[in-house]
Amino acid sequence: MKNPKNILISGASSGIGRALAIAYSDADTNLFLCGRNLEKLLETKSLCEHLKANVYCEILDICDESAVKNYIEKIEKNFALDLVIANAGISAGTAGGPESFAQIKKIFSTNLNGVLNLISPAIDKMKIRKKGQLAMISSLAGFRGLPSSPAYSGSKAAVRVYGEALRGNLAPLGIEVSVICPGYIKTPMTDVNEFPMPFLMSVEKCATIIKRDLGKNKSRIAFPFPLYFVVWLSALLSTKITDPIFARLPGKKAL
Repeated sequence: MKNPKNILISGASSGIGRALAIAYSDADTNLFLCGRNLEKLLETKSLCEHLKANVYCEILDICDESAVKNYIEKIEKNFALDLVIANAGISAGTAGGPESFAQIKKIFSTNLNGVLNLISPAIDKMKIRKKGQLAMISSLAGFRGLPSSPAYSGSKAAVRVYGEALRGNLAPLGIEVSVICPGYIKTPMTDVNEFPMPFLMSVEKCATIIKRDLGKNKSRIAFPFPLYFVVWLSALLSTKITDPIFARLPGKKAL
């Protein structure tokens, strides 16, 4: 969608969410920013207001289905959401041993259920207007399961496939859906990684790409291209070839 005016972004307290909020900030924009860290969320608010955006912040647990639905309802009483960006997510892996079940549940609850909790009530509103756009943050890790982060890979794969299917389902109703699959982006989430991250990209460049391609209603926004090509190709190759390679990847820290 070109020039959305009423924009909701989850996970806006830092990283990609904050960068997107800044990228969309101007005097004609109403930003609805939610997250769980009040101090950081207010920092984002200040940065966006400096760029003349109208900013409304909400402390929200994206895993709380009822709370998220009520939040959407509250916004929609006065504003019709043009763009909803389901960005909130967490990452963890298997350094030190297999993932605990508690970690697996937490990752899926945030990365998958959190996305569904946000977009489902928004879809109900957009259906009535026959207008709107949904952006779902997946990852290049969602193209091929990584032994170093099984739950993260699985949750992001589910978001990617569901979003791509949802796009065709909602298109006749006038609702645009884009799935965003970034590689390594320099954010607090990746700052804890103690291994080389090929094609590491600044969060500002990441936000510029996402905003540009959402404006073009692209189905899949995957970048950087060299890394995207590698993971795309690896998903096509026989597991006899790829399993030994991926098994040697360094472990990511557990929660």
